[in-house]
Amino acid sequence: MSGTAPWWRSAVIYQVYIRSFADGNGDGVGDIAGIRSRLPYLKSLGVDAVWINPWYKSPMADHGYDVADYRAIDPLFGTLAEAEELIEEAHRHGIRVIPDIVPNHTSDQHAWFQAALAAGPGSPERERYVFRPGRGSDGAEPPNDWVSSFGGPAWTRLPDGEWYLHLFAPEQPDLNWEHPEVRAEFESILRFWFSRGVDGFRIDVAHGLIKHPELPDLPPRHEPALLGPLSRRDEGEERIRQHIDHPHWDRDEVHEIYRAWRRVADEFTGDRSFVAEAWADTPERLAAYVRPEGLHTAFNFDFLMASWDPKDLRAVIDDSLAMLGAVGAPATWVLSNHDVMRHVSRYGRRTVKRWLANERYEPEGPLDLELGTRRARAAALLMLALPGGAYIYQGEELGLPEVEDLPESVLQDPIWERSGHTERGRDGCRVPIPWSGRTAPFGFSPEGASAAPWLPQPADWGERSVEAQTGDEASMLELYRRALRVRREHPALGDGTLTWLDAPASVLAFRRDPGFLCVVNLSAEAYRLPEHTSALLASGPVEGGLLAPDQAAWLAV
Repeated sequence: MSGTAPWWRSAVIYQVYIRSFADGNGDGVGDIAGIRSRLPYLKSLGVDAVWINPWYKSPMADHGYDVADYRAIDPLFGTLAEAEELIEEAHRHGIRVIPDIVPNHTSDQHAWFQAALAAGPGSPERERYVFRPGRGSDGAEPPNDWVSSFGGPAWTRLPDGEWYLHLFAPEQPDLNWEHPEVRAEFESILRFWFSRGVDGFRIDVAHGLIKHPELPDLPPRHEPALLGPLSRRDEGEERIRQHIDHPHWDRDEVHEIYRAWRRVADEFTGDRSFVAEAWADTPERLAAYVRPEGLHTAFNFDFLMASWDPKDLRAVIDDSLAMLGAVGAPATWVLSNHDVMRHVSRYGRRTVKRWLANERYEPEGPLDLELGTRRARAAALLMLALPGGAYIYQGEELGLPEVEDLPESVLQDPIWERSGHTERGRDGCRVPIPWSGRTAPFGFSPEGASAAPWLPQPADWGERSVEAQTGDEASMLELYRRALRVRREHPALGDGTLTWLDAPASVLAFRRDPGFLCVVNLSAEAYRLPEHTSALLASGPVEGGLLAPDQAAWLAV
């Protein structure tokens, strides 16, 4: 990797879902003290930065994505002073810190929204949000037919008769980003945290800030999505390259906001950066977020959503590199996060249908955990060999599967309530991760903790803990550690380009210069590896020069 390119073009960034990473005070919920205690682990793993899900003051209606004060840390997680100490300590370990920022909406307990409620219809305070009168003779119908991404209508009526917009939960009112005070406030928030040393921000719902000024009804054939409009790729068919003029997702005007944010970031030294959580219809639309004067990077959800299919994966890789390369931006690759089923469980179905977040992903058939783990190991090597940067969701380096049998009584995701108990939501990928020991809480909380973890952990997770896997060369953890070490040391890896090699349709094989090959066998038969000088790493045993099905190898040439 080049020593002169900005760090974010090649970075491997570890996602910390703070509630579930490490509990420092024994209350059963992860916190800043827990993160600090595990910084040596993150350093030994070999990541470049941590992305921390929201830690701001919040009523926790959506586990922190309902922010009441963007300049304060919620007491559940610690204090502002502790956050500042974490940033400094992480930097001493060579790890950058990227907090979440949530600009589409605030909490209904935010001072601005409380002022809007008190001020009443027509007041300046209400102009910071999206308030409208209802339809019908008595205003009893919502202003339009928009739907919440968590289920149900996107409007809530107040006792004074007006309705307010919330594309997520009612406790998360949408801000009016046409209002200059909103734009000025968030630029001030960025400066507040940049001045405290954060290295960038992950932008939640980056595609959702601007709404059509007339708030029209949804276009025909709309489908409510968990997080926004997604690329359409029917099973066995090519991508449909068509942008729908949606009234509240991915509108062109949003890019003016991010050009202003880029100017704020450029005020500070040290290559401060943004990554957008932006769902877009096509790779071309996604690339618009990362043009030279816009944001630095954007999540590549097409790669995350791709089935374990060589045609699908190669199309996603080619489209991503072409569209992002055209605007000079690096690709980012991700396999799991806090909003989707863990990829060990996605890949562990023998029939894996192309899935979309707005379908909430209904798995097909029983879970074959051995198959899912084998494919996940190969997918990790594929992801980490591709040009650009990569994101690792906490616990994927341990091979954790989705927890699909959580009792209904413990489910906390607002999707569960908003869907009328028909959609279980995202709790299954958010279960606290195991660190040590053979019984719960597996080192997540300190010994003698007063409370159980906020979500229950499977009884067999002791064998998946960091302690159990450390030193076991066959473990998922040691595979990730070796892969990240090779990635740091090999000059071909990180930012750059790739060249596809001739191979059967069911095999992905590409070269990275100088002197690196990646081969992934997605067929049902063993594949003979191309000529090479040495094997750098493989996701499983390679015998007689043959790469087994659902395995990947890194080769030196």
